Formats: sequence, structure tokens, C-alpha cells
Amino acid sequence: MNERVSMYSLIAAILFIGALRINSVNGGELSGDYSKLSGIIIPGFASTQLRAWSILDCPYSPLDFNPLDLVWLDTTKLLSAVNCWIKCVILDPYNETDHPECKSRPDSGLSAITELDPGYITGPLSSVWKDWVKWCIEFGIEANAIIAVPYDWRLSPSKLEERDLYFHKLKLTFETALKLRGGPSIVFAHSLGNNVFRYFLEWLKLEIAPKKYVQWLDDHIHAYFAVGSPNLGSAETIKVTLSGSTFGLPIPEMNANAILKSGCEGANLHFHPPNLSRIVGVLQDVILVPFCYRCLHRYVHHRFSIQGTARLLYNSFGSSMWMMPFSKYCRTENIYWKHFNGGSRKSHHTYQCDAREYQLNFSGWPTNVVNVEIPSIRGIDAYPSVFEVAQANMSIMECGLPTQLSFSAREVSDGTFFKAIEDYDPESKRFLHQLYKSYHGDPVLNPLAPWDRPPLKNIFCIYGIDAKTEVGYYFAPSGKPYPDNWIITDVIYEFQGSLYSR
Repeated sequence: MNERVSMYSLIAAILFIGALRINSVNGGELSGDYSKLSGIIIPGFASTQLRAWSILDCPYSPLDFNPLDLVWLDTTKLLSAVNCWIKCVILDPYNETDHPECKSRPDSGLSAITELDPGYITGPLSSVWKDWVKWCIEFGIEANAIIAVPYDWRLSPSKLEERDLYFHKLKLTFETALKLRGGPSIVFAHSLGNNVFRYFLEWLKLEIAPKKYVQWLDDHIHAYFAVGSPNLGSAETIKVTLSGSTFGLPIPEMNANAILKSGCEGANLHFHPPNLSRIVGVLQDVILVPFCYRCLHRYVHHRFSIQGTARLLYNSFGSSMWMMPFSKYCRTENIYWKHFNGGSRKSHHTYQCDAREYQLNFSGWPTNVVNVEIPSIRGIDAYPSVFEVAQANMSIMECGLPTQLSFSAREVSDGTFFKAIEDYDPESKRFLHQLYKSYHGDPVLNPLAPWDRPPLKNIFCIYGIDAKTEVGYYFAPSGKPYPDNWIITDVIYEFQGSLYSR
């Protein structure tokens, strides 16, 4: 991961420096005065520091959280006070609000995106944009020519604006850069940052008079460098959603007694405080797990695996679906024109697919993005407690004939996949709620649809080459309780135009 980002950073730095040293811009408007350009960086997923905005006492640990303490990423607290740390990172998965005992907010400035966990050892391991900034400094780029626009990468796009006014602030950043340096900016977006920038361009259409939109872009944005942009989403999002990913972090296993109630109302779901037993031999504070299992009338006692803990954390984020794979051939109605024709901005974005979606396979992807074995049992028994697993006659389960279902990118983005596994995974209802509320029902843009080229002067797409890319997965029930109820049985890679399995 770090090697890939470093490679992207090197390429972006060379292009940025080259762009700043051009002889003419826009027919000679900036001829011979490259110093008027600015570089604006929009980081990717998990590439912005988060700092505590609460006072949280962590019993049995000398490491408490105080305002402005580093949360993402502080590996010391992650390892020694994991439950407190998770409280400061996790969100309510239905309304994207903070944990009642701790909240975190994104840091600001270049320091927020250079190293996530500064330190002699941890700094180089968590470096994101530091080398890029260093190279720019070595080539003589001025300090006010590089501007970072960090954001809370845990939030869905509409929540970014609702809670933090992020897109208003981003617009002001472009306008300030123009006034400060006298020229337009060069945008560098990495990974999820490209989705953020795309959403900003659509949001801007509804904030500026139609006749002035293109002129605003011409005045404020000279070029856009899309680094590792997930233009059709990322298949890896499915892997993280169903089986979790630590992203290289040393997340420990967790013991939990989760109070699981039936009849929970999704929109009003609250955190339920369980009692936690020892974690890595040390009694930690209480973690509040923001999940409700449908129709479970009992306690569940089990150990979350490392992947399971990561899955619980990731799936609490509103942004967890922002990079879901989607079809190349299915679009949604244009909310921009609907707005000016008197339509409602708060309507469901209906997919409209052309004939190629049904004539060709895989929605423009190399293969079906997810294949899953459906067990022969349904409902509660599909994700039993540990006690039930131990008492069950496993031979009965082995004799059942599972059904393998395959889903294209379209069937993931429109919710078909999550409806199909609804009886086998307690998270499916939350997935569907978030999908419809924060993405299909977004008042500005359904991000799970193909891009249209924005009316910018220069666009450059940067990707790595000669590396295997994960494009599909095979899942099967693990026989373990949620959140460890799925295992990956195979991974499909694309490499140089051919498909390979693990």
C-alpha cells in the first residue's frame, strides 16, 4: 500500500512541478509566470488524521483521550487502550453520529495528510503525502502554493456537507488560492479523494448560476490529476464489507458480550453498552457496539477476530459504500436538470441501463464481482452464537447443499446482492438502509453511477501498471458467529488483460 502511494506521489510530484514550470497557460494568460498556480490535495480513504474532540477516561490504562489528542492514527493507544480508541473512531451506522462518549474530527493543514502517526518508527510506516511535499520543497515550490483539504473520510458525501460544510469550505479554498496567487489551481486527488472531488463538482452546479459554472471552473481549476481514481468503484470494498480488513493496522482480537435486541428501529438505533472481558490480558474500558441483530432474544458471547473487529469498525462508516463497484452501462437521472425543472432534489435516483448491460456480461467488469455460497439454512440459524455452534450437529450442516449465487457490479450497487443475503447476514439491513439513504437518495448525486467528463481544461489519470488487481471474490459461510460469518474462498485477479485465481 505504502509503496503504491509513494509511486503515485512521485509521479504526481513530477507532473505538478512540470505544470508549475510551463511556459504558457490558456493561450499565454500566465505566460512566463508559473508561480501563480497552486496545488490542492484531496487525500484518499483513511489518509487524514483524526483528533479527539472529547475528554475520555480509559480505566485500567494510563492513556486517556483529551481534546486534540491524535486518534487516527495513534498506534500506541490502539494497542494499549483499544476500546477507548474504537469509541473515538466508530460512528452510529444509521445516522453517522459520534459515539456518545467520544468524538473525533479531521485535522487541518498539510500535517494532517503527510504522516498519519508521526514518530521515528511509525512516521515512515504511515507516510502518505510527506515525500510528495518534500520533493516539491526541494524544487523550490512556495509554501502557500500547496494546500491540503483534509476531510472526515468516515462520512458519506451528504453528511460531509451537512456536518462540516466541507464543500462550502472547499469552494472557498479555491477562491482564496486564486486571490492569493493570482492563478488557478491544480487538483491532486487520490483514491476516495476523486469521489469527493467529483461530488464537489456536482454540488457546485447547484450553488452557482448555470451560466457562470464553466467560467468558475476555468478561473479556479487549471488541471485535475486523478491518482488511482475508482471510476467504476472498487471490488475490494466488498471484501472489506463482508470480511473486514485491518489495512495493515495491528488491531487486536476482542472479547465482547454484546447486548443484542430484537425489534430495533433502524433509523433510531442506539449504541448498546455491553460488558467486555479481558483484551490481550488487560481489562479495558467498555466498548459500545452500534449494531442490532434482528430477532435475536439472547446474549451472544464470543471473541471477535482481528478481521471481525475491523469489519465492525469499517461498516459503521457512512463512507463504506462510497467506492462500491457499479455498472459501466447504468446511469441515474440528472439531478441538476431535474432541479431546474422544478423536480424534488430529495428523490430516489433510479438506475437506467442501456442494452449493453443485458447483452454483455459483468456490467463492464472483467467478471462478476462477488460470488457467494448461500447456506441451506436461513434466518437466525445462518449466524448462530458460539454456544449454538458448539452444540450443533455439524454433520447436518455439512449434508446441506449450499447454492452459489453470482452478482454483477450493477447488482451490488442497486442493492440486489444485499437483499439476496439478507437472511444470512445481520448487516444486510444496515447496508440497504445506508445505500438508499446516503447514495441512491443523495440530494446532489448518486455516486454509484459512471462519471461524465467534467468541463475542466486538463485531466490526467494516473494508475499503477504491472500489478495484479482484485476484481472478484468468492465467499462462503464460515460457521462462526457474526461478524466472522463469512470467509473468502477465492480471489479473482486481473493482470495484463487475463484473469487469475488465488
